[in-house]
Amino acid sequence: MRHAEERIYREAQYILEHHATVRDAARVFHAGKSTVHQDVTTRLMQLNPALYAKVRAVLDVNLAERHVRGGQATREKYLGIGNR
Repeated sequence: MRHAEERIYREAQYILEHHATVRDAARVFHAGKSTVHQDVTTRLMQLNPALYAKVRAVLDVNLAERHVRGGQATREKYLGIGNR
């Protein structure tokens, strides 16, 4: 298996196991968000459609919850309990 394929499968597995966002996976794998997104959507769909469907479901949940996470981060920022 090529290095790129191994990376794609590792990223996909991480997202599934941790219900991670693309940004979280990019941080863990020291890659760009765009690279991880391209890997787990376009490239994974071609390599393994069944695994792609599972990852897509997690990404869709993350997308639906994005506005809630943003609001929570803003609240924590103004309460002084966010990351420093």
